[in-house]
Amino acid sequence: MSPPSGQRRRVGVLISGRGSNMASLIEAAQDPAFPAEIAVVISNRPGAPGLARAEAVGIATETIDHKVFGDRASFETALGDGLARHGVEFVCLAGFMRIFTDPFAERWVGRMLNIHPSLLPSFKGLHPHRQALGAGVRIHGCTVHFVVPELDAGPIVAQAAVPVLAGDSEDTLAGRVLAEEHRLYPLGLRLVAEGAARLERGRTVYADGAATTLGLRPDAR
Repeated sequence: MSPPSGQRRRVGVLISGRGSNMASLIEAAQDPAFPAEIAVVISNRPGAPGLARAEAVGIATETIDHKVFGDRASFETALGDGLARHGVEFVCLAGFMRIFTDPFAERWVGRMLNIHPSLLPSFKGLHPHRQALGAGVRIHGCTVHFVVPELDAGPIVAQAAVPVLAGDSEDTLAGRVLAEEHRLYPLGLRLVAEGAARLERGRTVYADGAATTLGLRPDAR
C-alpha cells in the first residue's frame, strides 16, 4: 500500500557499529521528496560510532543493550517498545549483529529490510566475501531483502553486482561491494516505502515499471 500523498514513512534503523549503510539512508532521507524519514537509530551496543553520526544530523538515538536482558525475547520486547516510542512503521537493519526470534521477525514481516553483502541466495551468513573468493565466482554483489525468520532467506527487493577482479582480497572485494550497498539500500527502501515493492504471499511483488536491479556497472572497480 502506498503512503498517503505527501506522507513520509517513519523508519527505524538498527545498528551495532559504525553505521555506514545507516549514513547512506540518512543522506537519502534528507531529500524531502524521499518517501521515508529516519525517525530513530537504535543500537544494541553502547557507544556504537553510528549513534554519534546520527546525532550529528539531529536524528533521535537510543541504546538498548542486549547484554542487560536475560533472554532474546525480553530484549526484543524492549526493542519493540523503543521503535513504538518513535512511531516507526518500517525497520532497516544496518549492520545489526543480532538474530531475531521467529515471533519478532514475523511481527515485522513485510516491514523490515536488511542488506546482505552477497548476491543472495548465494553466500548467506558470515564472511560472504571469503565465501565468494573461495568459490571462484566472477560476479559478486549485495542484496536488499525482506527479513523473515530464516537467516538471509527473505524475498529479494533489489540487487547490485560488481566484478571479482584478479588479485582481489576480502578487503578489496568488500570495499567494492560496500560502495554498491550505499547506492542500493536507499533504492530498496524507496521502493518499499512508496509501495512500489511489497511482500505478498511470501514473494516480492512490484508495481508496474519499478526499477529493481542496479546491475553490473562497467565502472564498479
